[in-house]
Amino acid sequence: MKAVVKCQYCDKDVVLPFKCTFCNQYHCTEHRLPENHECPEYWRARAPREQPQLIVVEEGREATRYEYRYTHKPPSIPRHFSFSLIEIRHLTLSALLVMGVGLTIFLQVRMDLVITPEILVSLAVVFTFAFILHELAHKLVAQRYGLWAEYRLTLLGALLTLLSIISPIKFISPGAVMIAGPMRRGTAGKTGLAGPLTNLVFSVVFIALALYPLDEIVQAVAMTGAAFNSWIALQNLIPFGVLDGAKVFGWNKAVWGVAFIISIAFTIFTFVYLF
Repeated sequence: MKAVVKCQYCDKDVVLPFKCTFCNQYHCTEHRLPENHECPEYWRARAPREQPQLIVVEEGREATRYEYRYTHKPPSIPRHFSFSLIEIRHLTLSALLVMGVGLTIFLQVRMDLVITPEILVSLAVVFTFAFILHELAHKLVAQRYGLWAEYRLTLLGALLTLLSIISPIKFISPGAVMIAGPMRRGTAGKTGLAGPLTNLVFSVVFIALALYPLDEIVQAVAMTGAAFNSWIALQNLIPFGVLDGAKVFGWNKAVWGVAFIISIAFTIFTFVYLF
């Protein structure tokens, strides 16, 4: 047999009542909180707590007073565009990984060309700038909104990018720009869009350069750069997880849709041209 207690505020029968820690009366689920049953002792919950006493340690005849304070110091936001040493190291390692993925793409699709040092240097520059400028765009926009932003290499992203060098499926995301500070949905969306948009702009430039009647090697390098930038934009605009597309999609679905469709079109066009 279960004991039934009446709520001392609404007289409702309650099998498992709640006891108020302030007035020691029993109440139902609806009136269990002090503010819901007009608790006469509710003032104690709002009363300011006493400051903790200082610890006094006797040292001979003198007494030393110790006070402990715990504060969180937010990261400092530079007033000008700058890089920390750890950020430079992470960007360098990431650029080498991205460069390796880009070179494997070129070797797979243009086996008809004789690879010379000039081609390798040109491709290295193209792939490095495609990656670096993508991340710098995130950093610039974030700092424009007064946020702390620095690039960091991530273990999972670095491993997936490293595996992409030998795998037919290419995943290019060795790290990300870490952002700290109060950020609204619009700020996050615009910051996320900055990277893929930069790649799409460079893809247009490389497509125009590749379609212009130039040397075959220059056209091959240019179209590879266009395909590489298009693929980075498309991959990052996927609206999933921590990718840029999720932030853009959450901010403005129309903007995300236009950017995503353009990146798909550029990727299909450039890869069909290469193959």
